[in-house]
Amino acid sequence: MLNTPFSTIVSPQQLVQLLAEDASQCCLLDCRFSLADKGYGRRLYGEGHIAGAYYLDLDEDLASPVEPGTGRHPLPDMDALVARLRDCGVDAAKQVVLYDDCGGAMAARAWWLLHGLGLASVAVLDGGIGAWIAEGGVLSAELCAAADSSWQGVWSAVGVFDSAAVEENLLSDQLILVDARSAERFRGEQEPIDPVAGHVPGALNRPLSDNLQQGRFKSPQQLKDEWNSLLGGRNANLVVHMCGSGVTACHNLLSMQIAGLDGSGVYPGSWSEWIQDPLRPVATGPA
Repeated sequence: MLNTPFSTIVSPQQLVQLLAEDASQCCLLDCRFSLADKGYGRRLYGEGHIAGAYYLDLDEDLASPVEPGTGRHPLPDMDALVARLRDCGVDAAKQVVLYDDCGGAMAARAWWLLHGLGLASVAVLDGGIGAWIAEGGVLSAELCAAADSSWQGVWSAVGVFDSAAVEENLLSDQLILVDARSAERFRGEQEPIDPVAGHVPGALNRPLSDNLQQGRFKSPQQLKDEWNSLLGGRNANLVVHMCGSGVTACHNLLSMQIAGLDGSGVYPGSWSEWIQDPLRPVATGPA
């Protein structure tokens, strides 16, 4: 077990040091993906990835097939995900490092799921593969054979909210719903993906891009100040994150964890599930 495990983010320099100390104690997972080109991430992985990394596909590994009433990225079958992660060498004694090429927007989904499966030493590579290359890191096209791991993850639904809980909150107003989509999508001015534009009434908006500065996460103190300003002094454990399909919502949760603001949750169905029921209310304009 690592003496100083990373549980939120890890810098390229820290990853270099981890690999130099004992590469066998690190598990690297490539999470690159594009909603506009479903084969994008797997194709780039084949062309070059951090040596020793395995590939996780958002649609195939980190989500279940879409069904009537669900959002665009339902939670994965956890038994299947655990089996896939074992093939990737995931183990509770190892440091897991996830990366993508979009500021952690995709890797954060895997980060949240792995933590939910009971793993503590799971971190996102700050700046992703671009930062790795910029720091002199090399890539490899060599594919990894299936690993031999006996790890057994158990999914915890703590901090996971469904549409019924969000609907109930419209009356009780106990939770603080925070939407990670762009301001234009949140306000309903444009909607390039889902058939209905707008947001859940009462939700606040913090685009995931607000967490980053030059492609990397802002400092813990800056993130803390910004989140406290948004929440107006309310407790972090009242926050439920959402987005279009429950993927980039995890980026906001990760940013709160970096800031030391623990206890927030995720609405994995998010906007794309909310609008499946035409009776659910929709708001437009600013929060």
